[in-house]
Amino acid sequence: MAQLRAHHVRLTTFIQATEDEDKVLDAIATFIPEEIDEDDVLFDILETEGYFGNPIKVVNVEIKRSRAVRKFLEYFKELLSEGDKRYLLDHLDEKVDEEGTFYVRFNKQKAYLGEAEVDEGPDVIQVRIKVKAFPMRKEAVVKAIREWLEE
Repeated sequence: MAQLRAHHVRLTTFIQATEDEDKVLDAIATFIPEEIDEDDVLFDILETEGYFGNPIKVVNVEIKRSRAVRKFLEYFKELLSEGDKRYLLDHLDEKVDEEGTFYVRFNKQKAYLGEAEVDEGPDVIQVRIKVKAFPMRKEAVVKAIREWLEE
């Protein structure tokens, strides 16, 4: 059984002035399994301004403890549809950077409805998984993710 190992996971999204903050936070919660202790989930909301001076909040969620990261990865894989897995496998080289981070973007509106749908649009929740691989090279990370998703 191929198991993906990761250092940490980060989820990021934006709350526009026209959006309901609670709904956006509910959307992010779609990706956090209930089995993870809330002490293992670090929430940070930064208030900033958009290009035209409109207020924007940046939501960052981080999971660092190895047990919580493992639970997240198991849950994350279960959330993916077969079509989304195929899409990620087909675009895996573009989804992993040279530092070994795996980037996946999900439709924020669907997430609010409790659905995980990979999306490349502008209104997304970005998930960044810092993968553990040896040797730490992009090729090793891509191989590990491929084996994990194909299982």
